[in-house]
Amino acid sequence: MPGISRKNAIALAASASLALLATACTGQPDSGASDDASQETTINFWHAWSAPSEVKAVRDLVTGFEKAHPNIHVDVVGNMTDDKINQALRTGGEKAPDVISSFTTNSVGRFCSSGALVNLNPFFEKSGVDPQKTFPKPMNEYTQFDGNRCAVPLLGDAYGLYYNKTAFEKAGITSPPKTWSEFEKDAKKLTIPQGGTYQQLGFMPNYHGWETTTEHYLGQFSPTYFDKDGKSNVAKDPAFAQAFTVQKKLVDELGGYRKLETYRSELGDEWGPKHPFHTGQVAMQLDGEWRLGMALATKPKFEIGVAPLPVPDDQADQYGKGYITGTIAGIAATSKKQNAAWELVKYMTTDTDAVVHFSNAIHNVPSTLAALKSPKLKYDPRFKTFLEIAANPDSTTAPASVNGGVYLTTVQEFGYAYESGKATDLKKGLRETARQIDTDIAQAK
Repeated sequence: MPGISRKNAIALAASASLALLATACTGQPDSGASDDASQETTINFWHAWSAPSEVKAVRDLVTGFEKAHPNIHVDVVGNMTDDKINQALRTGGEKAPDVISSFTTNSVGRFCSSGALVNLNPFFEKSGVDPQKTFPKPMNEYTQFDGNRCAVPLLGDAYGLYYNKTAFEKAGITSPPKTWSEFEKDAKKLTIPQGGTYQQLGFMPNYHGWETTTEHYLGQFSPTYFDKDGKSNVAKDPAFAQAFTVQKKLVDELGGYRKLETYRSELGDEWGPKHPFHTGQVAMQLDGEWRLGMALATKPKFEIGVAPLPVPDDQADQYGKGYITGTIAGIAATSKKQNAAWELVKYMTTDTDAVVHFSNAIHNVPSTLAALKSPKLKYDPRFKTFLEIAANPDSTTAPASVNGGVYLTTVQEFGYAYESGKATDLKKGLRETARQIDTDIAQAK
């Protein structure tokens, strides 16, 4: 489902609206956990899914829960934006959500630090569920901040490499690239110039491209965004300089920023049927698991291949990893029915069959290690690549921050400047980026 991927577009809005939570929310982790979950009760669950098939899948998920817990009734409200959810988390009340789900993992740091969502660690301990043994490592990481596990993963996204097998065959390429040098060579070999533009572009490397954000690129380089003191590591960890350097080199070798941007502006958008990978105008594409179904629906004139994204040459032994993100769920600090709410959260996120059925319906990656291996999963054989990426212990994610995804936006803005040639001194630019990140975080505390 492309809905989760939309977090790149809504992260800033979510971060801005969450800023109010730091001062407006006074809920305490244990303030509402005194209810008796064995008694007849009704709880409210707000989620962001909106497509009819998605809404039905959520309803079916909740129906399964109500059958297992006949005394707990769930009022479901869909198509709820983060802004609406945040407002309800601040004000509370009888109609406010007890349980929420959000597409924006970048908001976890604010949710946790502000107290808008309760710390779930006591609930996990009481239930005898070990999150580290239950969820894939990146998902386990992006649902907590400073030891506060205020969220839990509810399906996920894994990023990999889509490639045009027909174009590969014509270019004499027998297998997808595993290292960045192989990727660079293949991207050039797959590029067919036509006049001042392209008949076919091997890969669109620009950061404005479809899903080719700095965040997703960097996932393959396994960077450490913050040091042990919480300071930005962007200027110190060589992974950042390495990632920016190889991306800029590919931009230059494929025709340069201006030529690539001109070509990109003439191509289809990310969510329409004329996406340039669907049409064959771009031969390789960095994207999430949802792209497979979207591409197949357009009946492309070539065979689609799926593989993990290539890794830096000095990390060749980690080929198979990828960038992971996803939907989160949590319990409102204003809820007076937190024990009943936990029963719903626990069911939706840790019950293997529930997670598997939801994954089959939504076409996202399951979010527990057990569900990833379940024989009940139904998928195109190529989808298995994303299951393996999600389960890979070397896969990465972006860490939570007190001001949400602002630091990722700062890194991305430098990426725009560097690839376009507006910024030419990489080391200086990374130092300035790090200073800006530290300043923004200090102001958010």
